[in-house]
Amino acid sequence: MPNTPTPTGPWDPCSVNGVATLNCIPLAYSFLIKAALVFAGTVALFLIIWAGINMINSGGDAKKVEGAKRIMTYTLIGLTIVLLSFAILYFIGYITGSTSCITGFADMKKFVTGCE
Repeated sequence: MPNTPTPTGPWDPCSVNGVATLNCIPLAYSFLIKAALVFAGTVALFLIIWAGINMINSGGDAKKVEGAKRIMTYTLIGLTIVLLSFAILYFIGYITGSTSCITGFADMKKFVTGCE
């Protein structure tokens, strides 16, 4: 084998001589999905904590308690929608037999070499 560089980072499977190719689009998409899931979870966690603090500090005021309940309800609805959208994507991949391609974030080489 000629001097083949060993992969050193997550972009190496789709880059040629350190230059990104079109094969990097699925890899970038998977990174974006991961980041969006982490961001949604983090925002939901902070909003749930914020609603709990508002409920504790309400002092029995019905308007403040209702506002805290509203924050909690909308946060849980939003988080459920985000998680269900990922679950639906995974389910479609399972039905079509391309689950490893759609949700195979652990093995990035599948995006470059193709899916089974």
